[in-house]
Amino acid sequence: MIEWISSPEAWIALLTLTILEIILGIDNIIFIAILSDRVKTELRSRARRIGLTVAISTRILLLFSIVWIMRLTEPLFAVFGHAFSGRDLILTIGGVFLLFKATRELHHKLEGENQRENQKGHASFTSVVAQIALLDIVFSLDSVITAVGIADHLPVM
Repeated sequence: MIEWISSPEAWIALLTLTILEIILGIDNIIFIAILSDRVKTELRSRARRIGLTVAISTRILLLFSIVWIMRLTEPLFAVFGHAFSGRDLILTIGGVFLLFKATRELHHKLEGENQRENQKGHASFTSVVAQIALLDIVFSLDSVITAVGIADHLPVM
C-alpha cells in the first residue's frame, strides 16, 4: 500500500500530476468566477466557496470511480458501423455540454455588457451552483483520466 513512497517513478508522477492539475484547474476557476458573477453581489463569495468545495469533492469522487468508467468499453449500440460504449457516451455528452456552454458564453459576451445590465434580476443561486458542479464534473474528467494514465497508485493520484 505505501511501497510507492520509495518509488522514484511515483514521485515523478506526483510532480507531473501536480503541475497538470494546476494548469488544468485554471479553466475551472475561470468558469466558477464567470458563473458566480451572475448571482447577486452578496451571494458571489458564497457561490465561489461552494463551487470550489464541489470542485475538490468531485475530483476525489471521480478518482475513485474512474476505474469503473474506463471499464465501460462494452459496445452498447452501433451507428453506421461504429460501436459506442458507455465510456464513449460519457465523454461525448461531456464534450457537447462544454461546446454548448462555451458558445453560450461567447454569445453573451458578443451581445455586450449593456445587454446584461438591461436584464432584470440575476440568475438564481441554486442554478449557478448546479452549473458550477456540472461544469466541474466535465472539466475533472480529463484530468482524472490523465492521472490514471500517468500514475499506478491511487494515493499518488
